[in-house]
Amino acid sequence: MPNIRKKQHLGLIGMLLIAVAFTGLQLTAVTGRASPDAKNYLSYALSLSGESREEAGRRAIAYSCDSGQHASLSPVPWTNRKAVGESEEQCVRRLNDSVAYWSRHGNTSGMTAPFANQRFMAIFEARPGYPLFLVPFIAVFGITWGLWLAGLVVAFAGSVCVLLTLRAAGASRRAGLAGQALYLALPTGTVAMNPLSDGLSLALGTAVVLGCVLLLRDRPGTDGGSGTRTGPWPVARVAAAGPRTGAALVAGGLALMFLVRYSQALLLAAALAGVLLLWSGWLRPKRRQFTPVLRAAGLCAGLTVCIYAGAHLLGWPMGQDSAQDLLTHHYQRPDLPNPWPEFFVQEGVFWSAWLRRQITSPVLPVLLALSAWAMLKRRSVVLPIALAAGAAGLLNQAGHPNLGQLYGYRLIVFLWLLPALAIPLLLDRPARGSSPVTAQPEKVGGGQRDGRVGVAQQPREGA
Repeated sequence: MPNIRKKQHLGLIGMLLIAVAFTGLQLTAVTGRASPDAKNYLSYALSLSGESREEAGRRAIAYSCDSGQHASLSPVPWTNRKAVGESEEQCVRRLNDSVAYWSRHGNTSGMTAPFANQRFMAIFEARPGYPLFLVPFIAVFGITWGLWLAGLVVAFAGSVCVLLTLRAAGASRRAGLAGQALYLALPTGTVAMNPLSDGLSLALGTAVVLGCVLLLRDRPGTDGGSGTRTGPWPVARVAAAGPRTGAALVAGGLALMFLVRYSQALLLAAALAGVLLLWSGWLRPKRRQFTPVLRAAGLCAGLTVCIYAGAHLLGWPMGQDSAQDLLTHHYQRPDLPNPWPEFFVQEGVFWSAWLRRQITSPVLPVLLALSAWAMLKRRSVVLPIALAAGAAGLLNQAGHPNLGQLYGYRLIVFLWLLPALAIPLLLDRPARGSSPVTAQPEKVGGGQRDGRVGVAQQPREGA
């Protein structure tokens, strides 16, 4: 028992050290992160806090322009927050003039300030979850520190979900901590800290991934020697969780994602349904238990339908609106009668440029190659789920082939979840003759032995 408690403390200390190191690094840039869209979410949050629309717009402009003075002037579009040589006063004057112009031209209602035409601002009106999340942080800590602390909470939540996902899948403590560190060090951590909805959507996505892993486990894992659940408190709770908890995480995570960024929730649910359905079809001819995988696919497919139907019934912008937004410069030009031919031309232009970018800066290709190696050499229930999350990131970027995002990460950020979840598995020894699916328990002697194979039978540290 003392040895188990010592290992629990080591795991908790590791989590805290990673969190402290990340916090220290983020303190070097408390402001300077605002992008053009940040003021839209901030004005929405201030309106929810009780500010008038005019005052919310004024304060959002003040924050955005002040943040721009601390931003990088690198040639990378996503990090170039302000026009070269623009002072804070010029920025405030430019944005106030824009608000006055659009107020005169019909944008007179809504929770967000009229920074653009009403049709474009409807995109942000359809994402109430993130502004609602910001309200208590802004009310208590003010705008600058409130946004920074909100980003920190989002980053930590996502990183802990990655750690718990790996531990729930049977990975060792060192693999779990490596996953947490990778999540914070990769662009997933960067996106989480930006004052945009993408980070919160990503954190909720990691909760959905965790739920899928719990869904596909046969039953909770325990210390093989004494039946004691090992690891820090959150790890022990996840070890005790079963399929019902997993289903609740999947459904609840996607429901919250629907309010934060419904398009990403739709793509994640659809990608999970597709990958799990293919996986169950691959398992069936091999006479392996495929029913849990098929049930999980059915759950994700049902949630996909619900998300699409909900967005349609609420009248939120859909796929064709997104294509028109891209091709008409945020609806400032007339709509195209048929946007799809031009949209697919833009797809070709974007992805060819994106591939050239990966060749000149091959960080992502190297990480994806290591992830592929992990998928070939390790058998873990988390790998197909991580693959589905990565596919959701590619689909999201494909829906917005904007060259202005070529050097950015936020639209494709779910792809970076794949290396964060797959590469840490290389730190563990492969299980012999394992399979990432569950098998029926078998009777041994006077009791029942858990017949799970693969990840579920990998020995845990401290066992």
